[in-house]
Amino acid sequence: MGASRIDDFSVKDNRVATYAKALAHPARVAILRLLAKRQACMCGDIVEELPLSQSTVSQHLKELKSAGLIKGEIEGPRVCYCIDEAEWKLAQSTLTTLFESFKERTSTCC
Repeated sequence: MGASRIDDFSVKDNRVATYAKALAHPARVAILRLLAKRQACMCGDIVEELPLSQSTVSQHLKELKSAGLIKGEIEGPRVCYCIDEAEWKLAQSTLTTLFESFKERTSTCC
């Protein structure tokens, strides 16, 4: 497989790809739904809600945090996670723009 050429694409296209990768696993979607309902959540609380081990949940949290969709603060030996509101709104706008770019066709395709 060739080297990734992400620099050849626009910032917007790379942003869409980052969000899509973060949303590409049902566990991460479930975590986002859980965090969207709550003000904040400890990793252990998320583990209690999902049928996943603590290490697996931590990996998914790491992916979501890397995409910027969530943020976490260390509180003693635990980390408290929540939705990053500014990035969440940017993700919503970015993905909406992508979906709204489709123009309905008057003829059938394929």
